[in-house]
Amino acid sequence: MSDIAISVEQLSKSFKIDHESIGRRAYRTLHDDLIGLPKRLLSRLSRNGRRSTSEIFWALKNISFDVKQGEVVGIIGRNGAGKSTLLKILNRITEPTSGGADVYGRVGALLEVGTGFHPELTGRENVFLNGAILGMSRAEIRKKFDEIVAFAEIEQFLDTPVKRYSSGMYVRLAFAVAAHLDPEILLVDEVLAVGDAEFQKKCLGKMDDVVTKEGRTIMFVSHNIDAICHLCSRCILLRHGEIELSGNTAEVVAAYLGAGQQQPPVVYFKAAGSEASFQVAGLHGPEGEPSTSFSANAPVLMKCSFTLQRSIPGLQVSFSVFNFKGEEVFYSTNSMAEPAISVESAGTHHVSAMIPARLLLPGRYFINLALHIPNVHLYDRRDQALGFQIVGMPGGYQGFPTEELGQVYADVKWEKTAETRTQVSQ
Repeated sequence: MSDIAISVEQLSKSFKIDHESIGRRAYRTLHDDLIGLPKRLLSRLSRNGRRSTSEIFWALKNISFDVKQGEVVGIIGRNGAGKSTLLKILNRITEPTSGGADVYGRVGALLEVGTGFHPELTGRENVFLNGAILGMSRAEIRKKFDEIVAFAEIEQFLDTPVKRYSSGMYVRLAFAVAAHLDPEILLVDEVLAVGDAEFQKKCLGKMDDVVTKEGRTIMFVSHNIDAICHLCSRCILLRHGEIELSGNTAEVVAAYLGAGQQQPPVVYFKAAGSEASFQVAGLHGPEGEPSTSFSANAPVLMKCSFTLQRSIPGLQVSFSVFNFKGEEVFYSTNSMAEPAISVESAGTHHVSAMIPARLLLPGRYFINLALHIPNVHLYDRRDQALGFQIVGMPGGYQGFPTEELGQVYADVKWEKTAETRTQVSQ
């Protein structure tokens, strides 16, 4: 038996957009239409009137991918990239122009506020209606009914027609129905953004349970990058209706956010115009070669040189490592070195800091550098001075500190070195 839940092959969807060739058509009343009717008829007969033009807009262009059973796939991209159109085709709301999509399993969808609800029916009645649409028996729906109501937290309005619900109440009930009525495949669009922060957190927790405990398949469209990174094992980046990148969530999100811009392994700085200023910084592999790509199982060596115009007691050199979302992963300074390293005397100093292996998960990172007296004075700071990526390693990443949220402790090895400059063109 195949383990494929969704198979998309050469899928395309186009829309016809009409335009007026002369100016923009003004809004008219019924009275205006009746008075102007003879004139418009004569214009059409003489072929001297306005002629409408049209263009074809491709929302999706020849995209292909497979989603395995139990997989959580994130769909990201800018507004208008084709994300919602894709989910509507998968849910059979709209037909593709060419190509096709095969969905193997019962689908539950949360695409737009109120989709699938009858506005004249009450919340209670819509729960049973949605269950019937999903192919569930009345007995199955009754069995889940109390859980749905408890999750949605709208007991007081359960027998009120949903046309009187706020958008937030719509989403509460719609998500509760979609998540609890046992769909094998769950399609979720950006609608969770309508709910309050507490309910969003509750929904994300429920989706996490659906994946880890129940093994269902989820396709998740969202601009909430934290949610995408937390829930999705794989990600697809759409741009202008085409798949620009597909693969590991961290790498795809980094490309989407623009954090993956290539930087040279060695960077030379202009003088900061202060008494302490960086000159050069670089990243190096285990053999000392300049690089911006490192194995998760190998250390990363950061070297830098800086000049002091005079002796500055208490001066420290420090660096912070940030992930592709701009979150600080860890911070280190020469004061943490054992034995202690002094960088207070006038002149040029060359130091190195070894970031240990098996600390950072695959993804893109950047480094901020600083020369400062902590909490007293900042002499020089270079934001995003260096950028690098950690690539995969066989055997998995169990036990990596960064599997946990928040900052990690990094046992960085500091030392004074010889000349930092490397034969790399500026």
